[in-house]
Amino acid sequence: MRVVVTGGAGFVGSRVCEVLLGTGAEVVCLDNLLTGAPDNVGALRGHPAFRFEQCDVTEGFDSRAVRAALRPGVDLVLHLASPASPVDYLEHPIETLDAGSRGTRAALDLAGEHGARLVLASTSEVYGDPQVHPQTEEYWGNVSSVGPRSVYDESKRFGEALTAGYRRALGTDTGIVRIFNTYGPRMREHDGRVVPTFIRQALADEPLTVAGDGSQTRSLCYVDDLVEGLLAFARSGHPGPMNLGNPHELTVLQIAEDVIRATGSRSRIEYVERPVDDPGMRCPDITLARTELGWEPRVGWTDGLTRTVSWFRSRSQGAA
Repeated sequence: MRVVVTGGAGFVGSRVCEVLLGTGAEVVCLDNLLTGAPDNVGALRGHPAFRFEQCDVTEGFDSRAVRAALRPGVDLVLHLASPASPVDYLEHPIETLDAGSRGTRAALDLAGEHGARLVLASTSEVYGDPQVHPQTEEYWGNVSSVGPRSVYDESKRFGEALTAGYRRALGTDTGIVRIFNTYGPRMREHDGRVVPTFIRQALADEPLTVAGDGSQTRSLCYVDDLVEGLLAFARSGHPGPMNLGNPHELTVLQIAEDVIRATGSRSRIEYVERPVDDPGMRCPDITLARTELGWEPRVGWTDGLTRTVSWFRSRSQGAA
């Protein structure tokens, strides 16, 4: 099995690469390092079945080095390349839109060229600020096409439409997964997502900045569980879309309080203005994943948070 992982030096992508190598697969990791980091795959560089190429998927795969890496053939393309945190996609709106459109098309063409399966990593953000709870795959969403978050939401919605179009019109073997909030080691402390932000603030004994009154909800899936589900979906041949996430729902205020306890911090809660189009609810219905894949998350919030805090603490101590 030869697998191309776009965005493979990212938080999720690098863990995908590790797990794939552990199964005996050959992995070609492609990343332009806009939000990914070389350190995330540094330990894999010496592995005989791993190859990294710095590559912007929105520009295609025609460079000499990338063509050489792909020449032996491709069995699976996992298209994870995209800025995924609010800080990143608000700073890089055009790159985010290009990743979901031009990048997805390039990945689909690559899969078609090699007769490979393509799995699109979509997102729960396609549901927007949902009016259906929990969110099922049949829900079409409530998304602003012009709000600040639209560059991410609509790029993923377009990517889904493009992927479905290739499947219908060209017979490309495709699948779509909708990834809900995921957390764990290798998240960037300043990426703007709730867990790394709160952990960074707590370890520095700074106030934890809770948006609004903190009653909005998130459902947090530990990265190892997410990767297990993603690869099970890739093997299944299912077209999707399929929700992958943890249905255990927490308020943002609960998350902040749990982080303070887990870190032993002296931090207090500070309430700040809620961002535009911030979803009020987020919780996956994972009935389809349970039925089709026999998958559900196994790492509980307390355990996952402890592991994540430990990783962030080791990073901060190493930098000191």
